[in-house]
Amino acid sequence: MEIYKLMTAEDIKRRHAHGDDNHGRRHEPDDVEATPKNGAILVIRPNTGISGDMMAAGLAVVTGTQPNDFDDILAKMNLGRLAGRIRLQEKLVDQIKGHSLTVDLPCEHEHRGLSDVRALFEESALGETAKMLAIKTFAVLAEAEGAVHGLAPEMVHFHEVGALDSIVDVGLAAALLERLAPERICCGPLPICDGAIKCRHGLMPSPAPAVMELMRNVAVTGFNSYGETVTPTGLAILKAAEAEFGPWPAMRITRHALVYGSRYFENVPNGTLFAVGEEA
Repeated sequence: MEIYKLMTAEDIKRRHAHGDDNHGRRHEPDDVEATPKNGAILVIRPNTGISGDMMAAGLAVVTGTQPNDFDDILAKMNLGRLAGRIRLQEKLVDQIKGHSLTVDLPCEHEHRGLSDVRALFEESALGETAKMLAIKTFAVLAEAEGAVHGLAPEMVHFHEVGALDSIVDVGLAAALLERLAPERICCGPLPICDGAIKCRHGLMPSPAPAVMELMRNVAVTGFNSYGETVTPTGLAILKAAEAEFGPWPAMRITRHALVYGSRYFENVPNGTLFAVGEEA
């Protein structure tokens, strides 16, 4: 997957001054100083699936993120008007306490392309590593959506995954991954089941076509339920972050979190587990 060049604020000003404001043009890869890795291992065991908000929730808990931290990340994304609309809350499912992320955003009908999303993150004040990861996540999504619709990635118009909530989920996850700076990300097999998903194109089989594209070389397992368990945004974040899909690594656990999404599945181990530790 191509990684797009990330510009500093000074680069953006210089480009505007010369009238070169073509956000739709691809940039050649450039060296970006990444956040130093700290040797930590991040493990994700998606018992009931993964989504963008579950990624953000799990990372928020294991990094000790506070409410004002969410507002700070939104401000860096030039979305300060959304301050106070993201809340990490305790949630009980089958009498087991976990956390979930509540994102209360205004409805919008804007359809964004890859160049629009890239420009949003390039012009943000997020760290360079977070910018790179967020842009790469949407590039991964554009590749998958393009394969489904027979379009080049730059021609894809995001609908559900281009909405404000997906942009916020990806931005939060990217910023928190930059903060955590794990050496490795190890994700368990993704749970898959039959069902139907309602989207702009009508009723689609589960997994959705874009998710099926993203699942190349990804370990999956059957799931005794019905409906959507893996969202394009959640899986794209994992793939952009170059997560491994397989068993638990040998490690000493130092922090953990159990997070829930918006769906409830009966008679299965609900929730997705996040654990951080050091290699043993």
